[in-house]
Formats: sequence, C-alpha cells, structure tokens
Amino acid sequence: MHSRMKLVAAAAAFALAAIASGVAAAQQYPSKTIRLVLPFPPGAPSDLVGRTIGQKLSEQMGQNLVPDNRAGAGGSLGLSIAAKAPPDGYTVLLTSPAIALTPLLYSNLAYDSLKDFTPVARLASIENVMLVHPSVPVKSLKEFIALARSSPGKLNYGSGGPGTTNHLANELLKSLEKLDMVHVPYKGATVATTALMGGEVDEVIVSVASVLPLIRAGRVRPLAVLSEKRVPTLPNVPTSKEAGYPNFRMSIWYGMVAPAGTPREIVNRLYQEIAKAFADPVLRKHMASAGMEPWLGTPEDMGNLIRSEMGRYAKIIESAGIKKDAR
Repeated sequence: MHSRMKLVAAAAAFALAAIASGVAAAQQYPSKTIRLVLPFPPGAPSDLVGRTIGQKLSEQMGQNLVPDNRAGAGGSLGLSIAAKAPPDGYTVLLTSPAIALTPLLYSNLAYDSLKDFTPVARLASIENVMLVHPSVPVKSLKEFIALARSSPGKLNYGSGGPGTTNHLANELLKSLEKLDMVHVPYKGATVATTALMGGEVDEVIVSVASVLPLIRAGRVRPLAVLSEKRVPTLPNVPTSKEAGYPNFRMSIWYGMVAPAGTPREIVNRLYQEIAKAFADPVLRKHMASAGMEPWLGTPEDMGNLIRSEMGRYAKIIESAGIKKDAR
C-alpha cells in the first residue's frame, strides 16, 4: 500500500511539473521566429489570408511569422511538412478545405488530418460566385438550372481540376437538381476562368475575390453567390439561398492548425492573439476589401469544421464518382 501511495504521489508530482512547464513555456512564448506554412503558391487566396493575418500577429507578438510557401499535390505537401514539425508552437499552418479534402482524394498521405494536427482557430472565408459566359442565355440561377435541365449533356463547366471546391460545387448542384452537365477540368481555377472568357466552357464557380474586375468589366455574368448572405463587393448579385436553392452553398474557408501535441497553453495564446487581431477594424477592413470575410472561431470550432466538411465533401465525391488519385 505504501509503495502504491508513493507511485501515486510521484505521478501527481510529474503531472504538476508538466503543467508548470507548459505554463512557463506559454509565458515565454514566442521567443523566436514562427514559421507559417502556406500550402499553396504565392498569390493564391490562402497566401493572401495567411500573409495578412501573419503580419498583424507579428506586430502584436514581437516575433516574426515568416511565410513558408510549400505548394504541391493539392496542399498535401504543406500539410505533410507541418504535421512532421516539432509540436512546440514554432510551426503553424494556414489551411484551406485541403485539410478535409486531401484524405478523400489521395492515397498514402504522410499525415492523418484528424490525428496529426491541433486546431488553433477558424479564420476567414471567401465566397464563391457562379459565372457564365455572356453568350449563355440566362440571367439567374433559376434560369440556368432550367436551361441545363432542358438540354441534358449540352452545357459544360470548367474547374481547377477533379476534387477542387469549384468542381465539387458544380457536382453538388448536379446532385441537388438532378442535372446532366459536362465537367471540363483545367490546371487551376484561373485557367478555367480564362477558358470561360474565351467561350471554351459555359460556366465556372470561382472565388469572388479572383473575378471582381472581370465582372465589373462585363466579361463574365454572375448568377449567384453561393452563400447565406450577399457579398458587399457584389451587392446586386443574389445568394443561392435567395434564388431558392438554400442547400447550394460552397465557401472557401481558412483556419490555423499546429502539429499534434502542441501544448494547449500555446494554442490558447495563439488563439487569443488572433482574436485580438480580428478586433482591429483596420485589419477587418483590409480583409473585406480583399474579398475575405472574417470568421473567427475557437480551436474547437476549427476542429468541428474540419470534421463536418470532411463528411460533406465525402458525400459529394461519392455522388460524383471521383476516385482517389484522379488529380
């Protein structure tokens, strides 16, 4: 009995020491540069989100958050690098839906999206807009659906490739409304948008931020924004919900994660700094002008988002018949 009490006391002392060590580490954190892994190329929306927020956090925390672009394999390269980093708070990752999509699209990944990351914060979203070439004789989402239904297999749409959010958005519409449209994949949403302007495809769904100049110049026609509420930069474009299709929603969201095992005290510190940054009206205005909607959420909110979106994407991918490693 005496030896058991000694073991219990030793375990309690160890636990208290670990807690004290974690608290001390959080109080000293950060004491050096933090690497911010961005799993997409410079200039991509995720890069813009990461650099905007990273710069503000650098100012607040007194240490630089240095962007480290690691593009490749639909974001899985950057995710792999972050998952293998030491869980000390000095590597964090700005993720998009890639963290939920890549396990559904690729075999033999070097990480598990649900086990190898610690959620830090939900950050922002960028809404998608459905566009058609000006020659397509429709001016609303309802008219587009009617045209597609009356002409099975005649309308086509472009995407950034199998499994991208602009591909899945169209597959969601096809599933909801039982439509027959032809998918034309391209190497990126920007290429698909260029194809739309050239009349190679009838329709694309892309981020609002990436096509505002084209819409304003009349080179493409917006039908609906795939969101709950209208986008300030496109005040005259109705939402899919307003058009009568409330389940036809597909946003591009962003959040921050760290390697699994990162101390909770450090995760909490990072979240508190992000919340402080988001309270700054200058930052919020800058984000809005770039087409980003601030969407602050706790570590628990971010974890719930990853899990729920993974389930939603899985259903769309199964319905569309997308096979792993097709990209």
